[in-house]
Amino acid sequence: MTQSLVTNRKSFLMQIVPVMLCFFVMGFVDLVGTASNYVQKDLGLTDAQANLFPSLVFFWFLIFSVPTGMLMNRIGRKKTVIISLVVTAVSLFIPAFGDSYGVMLVSFSLLGIGNAIMQTSLNPLVTNLISGDRLASTLTFGQFVKAIASFLAPVIAAWGATTLFPTFGLGWRVLFVIYAVLSFLSISLLAATPIDEEKPDKASGVLECLRLLGRPFIFLCFLGIMCHVGIDVGTNTTAPKILMERLGLPLEEAGFATGVYFIFRTLGCFLGAFLLRAMSPKHFFAISVVMMFAGMGFLMFSHSLTPLYVGIALIGFGNSNIFSVVFSQALVYTPDERNEVSGLMIMGLFGGTVFPLAMGYAADEVGQIGAVAVMALGVAYLLFYTLKIKRI
Repeated sequence: MTQSLVTNRKSFLMQIVPVMLCFFVMGFVDLVGTASNYVQKDLGLTDAQANLFPSLVFFWFLIFSVPTGMLMNRIGRKKTVIISLVVTAVSLFIPAFGDSYGVMLVSFSLLGIGNAIMQTSLNPLVTNLISGDRLASTLTFGQFVKAIASFLAPVIAAWGATTLFPTFGLGWRVLFVIYAVLSFLSISLLAATPIDEEKPDKASGVLECLRLLGRPFIFLCFLGIMCHVGIDVGTNTTAPKILMERLGLPLEEAGFATGVYFIFRTLGCFLGAFLLRAMSPKHFFAISVVMMFAGMGFLMFSHSLTPLYVGIALIGFGNSNIFSVVFSQALVYTPDERNEVSGLMIMGLFGGTVFPLAMGYAADEVGQIGAVAVMALGVAYLLFYTLKIKRI
């Protein structure tokens, strides 16, 4: 009995570790905020032009998410995740050959395509390893692992910009090369990991998937995902600009604001993996949204470093578990159509296109306070969504 339990535990660890490494690779998409700021500086772009990069990355979620849900029905979730890892690795090697506007557009496009496929297929893959009552906390732990990669991105970029340029000539772009190597490692480990998948969902078409948005709760979840990722990408991109605008800091110093955001988002994901086992998702979600509202207030009205960092930290901590709660709510609500619903929810990451574009135009008109106001609208919707959360 004991020996069987130990064997099962080892088998589970051999499966879950490669899957969690995939969550780490999933976090590579968050380098777009850091990279777009460096490209803006190198090429002298406006806020609207620079915000096209994160918008382009998340545009592909609109196009590829639902077809990926259908692809999973045909070839399985694991094979679909491996395809996404290959596309991601290729996208990350491209900037090693230059950082012109065209090169970065191609790189960010492929990064967005790979991440859209990955986020659609990896979250349902977890359901083959974890039972429903522990799904939200496990997805939150995956987000914690993802957040580590997000946090390291500005640190590695700043290190490359200040230390490695004389040696390798890559500067901040060494970030892409390091993450590309880790992507190939993830491909090798997942390909060698046996995972028993449940019988594929019934065959479905694009219109059948989109028709699920006609269910009011699924539509509310879709909008919740849009707001979450819009705030995430928006803070990632805008926080350094706020420090540069109000305090006159150079990008290399202001870029630490992104690090602060991801430090607290990482901490929030780690704590959320445990707190969601002890608290109801609704109460935890409400506390998170209130923290984000407070953070937006700091970003709107503060003009000194410490309160701005406090605001960024509150948004990072509050936004850390929004995705996991909303996503798990949608999956549990439709247990027989998880692949299709996963595609719809990940399509909601298109909010990472809508929010930065609106924020860029608002910032060009009235300064970064306009960008913060756009994000605050997203927080207001999440407060409304809190009232609709169901018991799992």
